[in-house]
Order: sequence, then structure tokens, then C-alpha cells
Amino acid sequence: MLKRLSSIRYSFIRSHLFGLVLNIFVLLAVLLSIHVWFSPSWLSAGAILLFIAVYILLGLFMSFYAGFRSSGDLKDRIDSLSTVITHLARGNFKTKILFSEEDEIARIAGELNELGGKLQEQKESLVRLADEKAELAKKAHSAATMEERHRLARDLHDAVSQQLFALTMMSQAAVRMFDKKPEKAKQQIEEITSMALQAQTEMRALLLHLRPVHLSGEPLTTGIERLVEELKQKCPIDFHLHLKKMEPFSQTIEEHLFRIVQEALTNILRHSNATEVNVTINKKNKELFLHIGDNGDGFDTAEKEMIVASYGLKTMKERTEEIGGAFAIRSREGEGTHIDIRVPLREVKGEIG
Repeated sequence: MLKRLSSIRYSFIRSHLFGLVLNIFVLLAVLLSIHVWFSPSWLSAGAILLFIAVYILLGLFMSFYAGFRSSGDLKDRIDSLSTVITHLARGNFKTKILFSEEDEIARIAGELNELGGKLQEQKESLVRLADEKAELAKKAHSAATMEERHRLARDLHDAVSQQLFALTMMSQAAVRMFDKKPEKAKQQIEEITSMALQAQTEMRALLLHLRPVHLSGEPLTTGIERLVEELKQKCPIDFHLHLKKMEPFSQTIEEHLFRIVQEALTNILRHSNATEVNVTINKKNKELFLHIGDNGDGFDTAEKEMIVASYGLKTMKERTEEIGGAFAIRSREGEGTHIDIRVPLREVKGEIG
């Protein structure tokens, strides 16, 4: 009820009533002054009261009538403005409103029409940008897929394919010399066995790299444990896991970290000749720490060009920076390689990430 009485229409009625009260006081003062100074016979106290009462009744009627009539048009125009604002809020920026009057409300209507036009232009621009972004993302995905295929093709050709070709040639040579030079044939068969094991390790590394990145709703630690468990059954490497259980965090961060672990293990299988690998994950002061270390051959980190050229290391560094983390690598020849990653976490609605 109070909200209704504060509307434009009742504001107009109140203003008329205030004017009526003011007029009554002025009229009463004039009549009383005439009655006191001149004392005409027709202007008695009763006549004054009757006149004022009739004036109040007529004034009340006229105030309500004039208030409703004068505020009706204004209320309709304000309702029209409200309707336009509602359409703009719902995204219908083509709605327009036109008033024949040239006053402040018409000026506001013109500004709303101009605002709607600008919002419509921005909407169309955003749609165009979204289409262009989707097209660029499609092209980028296609380019990344082709790059990955070319990389795998190079790896298969440079490693597995050449090793298989060498195995074929050495096997044929061993067969030919088996009767004449059995000792040399035996030595060559041992080399063939070594090369076959190396080719098998290379193939496992490539298959590990092709493993899907999605964790299928599993926590990061569970995904790493399953990945390492598969490798234990196929590779002569001792894995030592120190994975601290923690609350789930951002799926994007988990998938990037899982992919980083995959890439690191792939590099270890292919290049390090390691016999032990350590993977550690813990959380401290709203930061997640990931450490991957091995006791393999290692390399000279002073050769920055080699590090930059390494596709695997570059990819891990880019993934770390994409989730706002810091990437560090330590390695020396004969002392293995150690990768340390620090990622800041933030809590959102009971989750971390």
C-alpha cells in the first residue's frame, strides 16, 4: 500500500493537495481580515466557515481529478521507458521508443534508443569475434593435430623404424654367418636383443605420450598411480611415489599436471636410461608442488639451445605457465634430471583451484 502511494500519480495528487491547503490558509486569512476590519453584514463567522467547507470539498475533488488527469500521460510515458529498459536488459537491443513531445523524458528516450543501438552493434561485433575465435580455434586445433602427427611420424622414423631396419639387416647377417662363425653370430644376436629392447622401450614411450589426457573424473593422484602401475608392469624401472592426498582442485590444473607427468615420464623412458624415478606431489601455503626426478644420464643445462629445442621440455614449461605456475629443471651429466613445478591454488566454494 505504501509503495503504491509513492507512485507518480499519487505524487501529483499530493502536490495538488498541498496547493489546496495553502490556498485555504490564504483565503481564510483574507476573509477573516475583511470580517475584522470592515465587518460587512453578509460576512459573518458562519458564512466564512460554510464558504471554507464548500471550498475544501470542491478543492479535494478537483485535486484528485486534476492529479489523475495530469499524471496519466506522464505515467504512461514512464511505463514505456521501463518497458524499453526491460527489453534492453533481456538482450533485445532493437527496441525503440518515440515521443512526440520535446521534454526531458523525450530526451531520456532518445538516449535509451542510442544506447540500444550501440549495444546492438557491440552484440553483433561479439558474435563476429566469437565466430572468428571458433574458426581460429578450429584451425589451431587442426594445426596442432598435424604438428603432433608429424612429430610422431618423425619419432617413429628416426627411432623405431630405423631400429627395425637395423634389426632386419643384422638378423639376416647373423643367419648367414651362424654356421661359419657361431661366436660372432652369437655376439650379433646379443646386439639384436639389446636393440629390440631399446625399440620396445621407444615404442612404449610413444604409446605413453598418446595416452588420453582426460582423467575421467579421477583425482590427479589416482590418475598418476594408475599410469605408473601400468609402466611398472612393462618397464624395468623402480618408481617411488609420494603423493599427498588433498581436496579436489580445478580440473584444468589437474589435466595439465597429468599431461606434464606423462611428458616427463616419456622423456625418461626414451632418453635417460634411468633405473629409478621419484614423483612427489604435496601442498603447502595454498601452493601445489610437483617434483619428478630420475637417476638417469642427465644433460648439461648450460646448453640452453638444447633445452629450448626439446619439444617435451618446452611443452611442459608452456603448460605450467598456462596455469600460472613456475617451471624449473636441474640436471647434470651422469646425475639425472629433476623437474620442480609450483602452482598457486585458490579456494572457490569449498574447492581448491
